[in-house]
Order: sequence, then C-alpha cells, then structure tokens
Amino acid sequence: MSTVLYIKANPKDDKDSRTFRISNHFINVYQKTHPNDQVITHDLYKENIHFLTKEDIQTIFSPKTEESRNHPILKYTYEFAEADKYIFAFPMWNLNMPAILKAYFDYITVSGITFKYTEHGAVGLLNNKKALCITTTGGEYLTPPMSDFEMGMRYIRTILKFMGVDDIKAVAAQRLDIIGEDVEKIISDALKEAEEVAKKF
Repeated sequence: MSTVLYIKANPKDDKDSRTFRISNHFINVYQKTHPNDQVITHDLYKENIHFLTKEDIQTIFSPKTEESRNHPILKYTYEFAEADKYIFAFPMWNLNMPAILKAYFDYITVSGITFKYTEHGAVGLLNNKKALCITTTGGEYLTPPMSDFEMGMRYIRTILKFMGVDDIKAVAAQRLDIIGEDVEKIISDALKEAEEVAKKF
C-alpha cells in the first residue's frame, strides 16, 4: 500500500477551478485503479499555511524530538517524508505557482527530514518516490519559446530533485485564455491524459 499526498493550491472551489477539474478526475481514476492506496488531501487554502515567521525558522533549525511530529509546521514535513507519491494541483499565476504552494515547500524542505547536509553538500532523503504536477496555464509556457518565462514547474522539479525525488511527471492544460482556442477540447484532452497517467502512477 502506498500513501499519496494530494496537494491543492487554488483558492477557487472545485466546481470553479479548471485545474481541480483535471486533478480530481485523476484522483478518482487513481483510487479506482489503486484501491489499497491511501490518499491524503490537503487544500492549502483551507490549511493553516502561512509564510514562515522568525519563530517558525527557529523551530525548523532546532533539534528534533518526538514532539516535533505534532508541531504545526513540522507535522507537514514528517508527513511529506513518509509519503510515497505526491500530486500537486495548481494554476500558473504570473509565470509562477500560487505563493501558498511556495510557502508549503518552505514547510517541508527541512534539513534532517527531507534532505541532509554531508561533507559533500546537500543530499536528498526522499528516494524511490514519485510526483505528478497537474497545472493549467492561460498561454503556452511549458514549451519553447515561452518556457524560458515559466518558473513554477521549474521550481517544483528543482526542489523535488533537491530532496531526492527524481520521478516527476506533469499533466498540463495550456492556452486556456488564448482567444479562439477550444477550451473544452483542451481540458478534455488533459482529462484523458490524466486518466492514462493515473492508471500507471
């Protein structure tokens, strides 16, 4: 049995979000094809996620104890380290991801839990895990030439690899705000892709 973290980063309700339309379909298919896996969902806008304070940073860098697992910040870190698979669902905002998702990564990127420092530098601790990013964009930013402007997916791939996660896939619905595009067809194609990925993920 695998533990799957489903991380949602969009203030819109499920019914109003094109991103969640795709990611929720993925989760539904995944659960049908992986009935023994546990899916834990975190809607970051409904969690108590905030930008790190001075006190939070002191906690992150302090020695860890058994009580650390219940800390409001560190509990997310331990949960992330112990999960097997990660699903991130988010729209592109201003060439990046929503800031709350970056705040979540600040919660979970903790030395000694998701990575460690050695005499050779930083080493990721999350080996043999896999991740999927499900995203939507108004333009076409995940392929050249505009991919140079895209920073959200690039950051997520980089930080996950920093923590040791090398198997990273993406399902993207692009060009959703381009005048003249068949938006429903784009979303339909993404739904089909998500379905196929879910069966094998």
